[in-house]
Amino acid sequence: MHYWDGLAAVPENPAPSVVTIGNFDGVHRGHLQVLDQVVSAARGSGATSVAITFDPHPRVVHRPNDLQEAITGYEEKARLIEQAGIDAMLVIHYTLEFAQQSPEEFVKNVIVDAVNATAVVVGRDVRFGYRNSGDFSTMVELGRRYGFDVIDVADFGEDRRCSSTWIREALREGKVREAAGVLGRNHRVHGEVVHGFARGRELGFPTANLSDEVQGMIPADGVYAGWLFDEAHRCWPVAISIGSNPTFEGVSRVVEAHVIDRPQEQVEAFDLYGQFVTVEFVERLRGMVAFEGIPKLVEQMTQDVDRTREVLAAVPADPRP
Repeated sequence: MHYWDGLAAVPENPAPSVVTIGNFDGVHRGHLQVLDQVVSAARGSGATSVAITFDPHPRVVHRPNDLQEAITGYEEKARLIEQAGIDAMLVIHYTLEFAQQSPEEFVKNVIVDAVNATAVVVGRDVRFGYRNSGDFSTMVELGRRYGFDVIDVADFGEDRRCSSTWIREALREGKVREAAGVLGRNHRVHGEVVHGFARGRELGFPTANLSDEVQGMIPADGVYAGWLFDEAHRCWPVAISIGSNPTFEGVSRVVEAHVIDRPQEQVEAFDLYGQFVTVEFVERLRGMVAFEGIPKLVEQMTQDVDRTREVLAAVPADPRP
């Protein structure tokens, strides 16, 4: 996939393209339906398939005090869009100045002049241009004026429309299975493994602690069954703890992953420090609680590992890195 970092990076005189526009946070099943139609339409006409997105998210620019965590990190979003078969991703650097463009100016400058679109694939709820004043009918009218088709995509979902909002709601409540149903895959976060307080190791449950700079939305506090992928793309079953370690009166939220059932000969040699790993959530086992003493904590951790083993035996790991 070609990566165009800003309008200036788009090649001059680009080939005809079929494009879509969106933030694609989470790249969920609804997004994938749109991207699939873009790819199909482009291949059918010999055009280039292009996904146009924004960095930062427009919400960050317009409502800086009302921030929401991104469901997926930036690199993960690009990887998922590429996996969907898109030929090129154009990232527009979103600023207040850019936001002043009228709907027609946005269409002419970006869709027509920059990427030479012959078709635009969007949902009926599309909004664009100054104060989101452009809508689907505006896009159709501008398509007639500038010579591109507009292909509408129906909402995806049965009882509820697939959306990034739905995924955030589920993750805030620790409902990672529900989030997976909307995403079309298990939710993942990515981060560097750093040194912690070594409490898990002292208790017989060593953990890989992720740094504070985690990419992706961290689910609600609690204990989860899941998988860990290291830099060599090896997959490890893990019991994951998210929280502030209330038994030890912690404050900061920490993501810790305890690798289970590791062969004995690998125990001492196993070292993830400094690696950028992926942690995938399969099922929430329980909430986070403070225990009265270490023995009860160790007893519960043993049960968590047993339950993790049971859950993962029935849910194979996603082989994608």
